[in-house]
Parts: sequence; C-alpha cells; structure tokens
Amino acid sequence: MSGLEDNALPAGLNAEQVGDFLTKNPDFLARNPDVLKSMIAPSRWNGENNGEGIADMQQFMLEQLRGEIDNLRECAQDVIETSRTNMSIQMRTHTAVLALLSATSFEQMLRVIDDDFSLLLDIDVAVIGFEPPRDPVNPFATHITAPSVRRFAKGDADLFIGTEQDVVLVRDMDDDGALFGEAAGLAQSAAIARIRPGRHSPMGLLALGSRGSVFYPGQGTEMIGFLARVLERCIDRWHLSEN
Repeated sequence: MSGLEDNALPAGLNAEQVGDFLTKNPDFLARNPDVLKSMIAPSRWNGENNGEGIADMQQFMLEQLRGEIDNLRECAQDVIETSRTNMSIQMRTHTAVLALLSATSFEQMLRVIDDDFSLLLDIDVAVIGFEPPRDPVNPFATHITAPSVRRFAKGDADLFIGTEQDVVLVRDMDDDGALFGEAAGLAQSAAIARIRPGRHSPMGLLALGSRGSVFYPGQGTEMIGFLARVLERCIDRWHLSEN
C-alpha cells in the first residue's frame, strides 16, 4: 500500500488484524484515498435468496464514479501534455523571432532562415520565396534573385494556401519541388504562411517542413502566422534603412 505513514502495516496480516488496524485508525482511508479507490465495496444483498433479481444501485454508482475518476485523470494528463507542447512551440517561435530581429539586413535574415530555423523550430527545412514584384525595376527585385530565395510564379501564394486564409497546415506533403525546391524530400508535413506584400516587397511565402507528421490540420496556426507577420515588418524596415 503506497502512501502509508508511520503506522504502515507489515506484510502477512490476516483479516482480523487488518480489521483491528482499521478500527483503531478510522481516518486511514481518508488519508489514503488511493487505497479506497482500489477496494471492492460489499453488495447490499449477500444472501442467495435475499434481494434476488434486485440491482445493487449503490454498487453500480460506485463503479460508475470510479470510471469517471479514471476519465478525469486521463483528461487532466492530456491537458498537461498539450500545455507543455504548446509552451515549447511558443518558446521556440519567440526564439526564432528574436533571431530575425537581430538580423540587420535581408541577407542576414536569409541566413537565419536557412541555417537557424531548423534548430530553433525543431524542423528539417525552412524556405522563403516571393512572387514577381509589381515593378521590375523595384530595388527589392535584387533580393529575390538571391540563391536561397525561392522564386514563385504570380498567384502561387493563393495556389499553395488558398484565397481565404494566410496559413495552411499539410499532414502529407506531396511536393515536386515547386515549394521546397531541392529540399522537397525533407518535407513530409508542412506549415505554409503567406508573407503579405509590403511597401515595395511582393507577395511571398514562408514554408516550414518536417520529415515527421509534425504539422497537420486542426493545429493552432497562431505561432506560424506571428512569425510571418514579423518577417513582413522586418522586410519593410530593411528596405527603408537601405534607401
């Protein structure tokens, strides 16, 4: 019996000794509720003829209560595990945001995404890409030609995400290279976020991929959406500082 105090029972007791102990310690079960939970309550009708065909509702209610307690314990454990997971995701996202804010140029931002996001966010691949700029002579167009920047066709953002949302989660990613390029084989599941156009920057995408089923529909998208919004602000800030 776990949880016993100084008056713990030694092994090998008979029924009479156990009865004597409980009589002398009437608060024992109150102090050790786990013991009570595992006990079987006696039926109100123990004779062969007395109460024949009558349901013992007291026993039924006790068994039902035990089942509800077990269910509540399992639900509580699920809530705790989910909270821990959410806290871990939040902390990782905040760390990635701080890394982005520490970058002082578009090129440094690309290095953060290429080199650091995999470790910071516990994923396998991260890419950023843009559709063609509205103005071909826009100074931002030179950034889009960087080797690590994916170049998408006009309308690809809506094609990958849809027109009514800014983030989509994909459990089974079937990418022929159009999204992740040469790293397509690393993305079994993916989170794809829209990078909305800025003063001079065109529509873009941030895509995070994982070999495992890390991303799936139904998950919260607040963190990936927040990451994309920070990217938008950083891109506008860098453009202004360059002019």
